[in-house]
Amino acid sequence: MSKNILILPGDGIGPEIVTEAVKVLATLRDDFGLDIDMDEALVGGAAIDATGGPLPGATLDLAKEADAVLLGAVGGPKWEPLDITIRPEKGLLGLRAGLGLFANLRPAILYPQLADTSTLKPEVVSGLNILIVRELTGDIYFGQPRGVRVLENGERQGINTMVYTESEIRRICRVAFDLARTRHKRVCSVDKANVLECTELWRQVATEVAAEYPDVALSHMYVDNAAMQLVRNPKQFDVMVTGNMFGDILSDAASMLTGSIGMLPSASLDEHGKGMYEPIHGSAPDIAGQGVANPLATILSVAMMLRYSLGDAGLADRVEAAVSRVLDQGLRTPDILSQGMQQVGTEAMGDAVIAALVAGA
Repeated sequence: MSKNILILPGDGIGPEIVTEAVKVLATLRDDFGLDIDMDEALVGGAAIDATGGPLPGATLDLAKEADAVLLGAVGGPKWEPLDITIRPEKGLLGLRAGLGLFANLRPAILYPQLADTSTLKPEVVSGLNILIVRELTGDIYFGQPRGVRVLENGERQGINTMVYTESEIRRICRVAFDLARTRHKRVCSVDKANVLECTELWRQVATEVAAEYPDVALSHMYVDNAAMQLVRNPKQFDVMVTGNMFGDILSDAASMLTGSIGMLPSASLDEHGKGMYEPIHGSAPDIAGQGVANPLATILSVAMMLRYSLGDAGLADRVEAAVSRVLDQGLRTPDILSQGMQQVGTEAMGDAVIAALVAGA
């Protein structure tokens, strides 16, 4: 039965990088028998310009009907003057909440060809393979009360609430432990339990869940130490599980261990494996329209889609192998360029991946 994929190019470099990923999907359909249909819709700033809101009802309806969603990026300075309640990022948050995408998987894998592009010493990052599991629909991004209010003395006060229920913590921890069983069977739960009651509960529940997985080792780490350890000794980690805000920050930090944030894909999953797939790097408005953005994170997000939502690990392996072969050829977008390598643009990099994909069949 044909699977339906909703394509959401979004803003900034989103349309450029998504175009290359869609070309990969089309090749998988035409040359490898992947049975898919693709629709396209608006989200973020593009949706605001066209409809007045960042997440049109028609887009959310299509997303709910789709088997998987591929997203480029949302946001940019053009829409920053808008009220926070209708900015492009609210479209992204609305998709996550509306689709129940509570589990965000962010792998930080260093391709050996890019060891010299990391800002850390090669011996520190070579062989790096971390999976950060971030809870995505709770925490300070969704908690109430929130907003800006004026106190009696006329001073403004900003409020955001960090809140987690026991069931929210338990389900994301189970995702982390299940994934750890397919890797090196180690989970590090990241919190700030020494000062935040919300994450003290997180630590307690994570410990309770660990009792269900006697074959997986659990450790705990405060978030500030975790940030330091990612720089000091990142290979100590296998699977890291944490809340929404901490996961947002730590996964971006981990991306630089791999040489460029342009190399990191992500999957956001619901309880049934349906997912939204996107690069973690954002809309990069400073380079939008220049044809220099790195499409590899988006293409690798397609590989994650194949593995987690479309049930085709074989094709996922083929896509990842094609990316590796392109790096072997010395082709580099500016963000991963190093001495002796050949600089190429967004479209040329996408075309090279497709050529490697077909040649490797």
